Amino acid sequence: MNFEFDEDILFFKKIVRDFIQTEVEAVAMQIEEENHIPERIISLSKDLGLFGLSIPDEYGGLGIGMVGKCALYEEIGQTHNGFTTLIGAHTGIGTVGIVEMGNEQQKRKYLPNMSCGEKLGAFALTEPDAGSNAANLKTTAVKKGDKYILNGLKHYITNAIEASVFTVMAATNLEKGAKGITSFIVEKEFPGFKVGAAEKKMGLRGSHSAELIFEDCEVPLENVLGEEGHGYVNALRILTNGRAGLAARNLGSCQKLLEMSTKYAKERIQFGKPIIKHQAIGHMLAEMNVEIEALRSFTYRVAWMVDQGMKVIKEAAMLKLYGSEVYNRVADKAVQIHGGLGYIADYPVERFYRDARITRIYEGTSEIQKNIIVSQLEKE
Repeated sequence: MNFEFDEDILFFKKIVRDFIQTEVEAVAMQIEEENHIPERIISLSKDLGLFGLSIPDEYGGLGIGMVGKCALYEEIGQTHNGFTTLIGAHTGIGTVGIVEMGNEQQKRKYLPNMSCGEKLGAFALTEPDAGSNAANLKTTAVKKGDKYILNGLKHYITNAIEASVFTVMAATNLEKGAKGITSFIVEKEFPGFKVGAAEKKMGLRGSHSAELIFEDCEVPLENVLGEEGHGYVNALRILTNGRAGLAARNLGSCQKLLEMSTKYAKERIQFGKPIIKHQAIGHMLAEMNVEIEALRSFTYRVAWMVDQGMKVIKEAAMLKLYGSEVYNRVADKAVQIHGGLGYIADYPVERFYRDARITRIYEGTSEIQKNIIVSQLEKE
């Protein structure tokens, strides 16, 4: 396994790092207060090609592998997690289904506009009665002439407000359960499709989640993604693929928290010396550092496996579980090290702490990852 980055990735890492530090960080508090990412930041992200990270170069994307993407995600993860999630949800679960399962006509129709950020992508699986039990979908798709008619409701859909292209899972045969689910590419403009109001969330300001409402929504036959009845398998594949990228973004956030905590611990004086000199604080920093390095090695190992075309169902679930748990532990220690300042909204540590919590829930809860791991162990 070779995790060394080639010159192109190293060059792009530096560009992205400079962009994050000089542009996004400068408006991080504005994003938090306004719950909106400035259009200038979106425009600059388009210019950098950040919306095309997961899309092959023949469709206008960057055409880089998972190891390279994780290197860039790690940089992106060091800033406001609302911005990180907007980019990550689009380049991850929002586009990977079309990239990996779309036919040539679908790829040429959708990917060029998605790669340049003119159209954002979103992934729609979760429903009120189908969260962790993803096979229990109630949204239906009935074939009628040259269209499918979709009826139902999706909720907690990341990028719902901004997205134009949705990968939607719906039941074409309710009696078959998981084997009766089909994937569709749904455009925001399709008749019978509506987006609800943005949810008020604990964190991830600037990244909007909302309901999707299908009322006799008309989807052309050519917008079936993959084969009919393969939607559940497609959904699991899309989620599995995205877990290395999510871990890399968590890794970036952890690294930022460690840097902020170390700096503060060197400057904060208590009992006549910097608090980093106090064993209790020093040990917390050491523990953070160890977990971050372990997460870094694990992330790039799984990313390398993805690039080799290896089966990573168990490894990706382990990584998602470990990465989200590490992020939450690191964020908790960062708040403790900062003391009262860590609890004040004027400081970014408080924001990271709130943002970290969702990583143990979205794209498969920690408990579901454990179920996946056990199911794979049973097959070994």
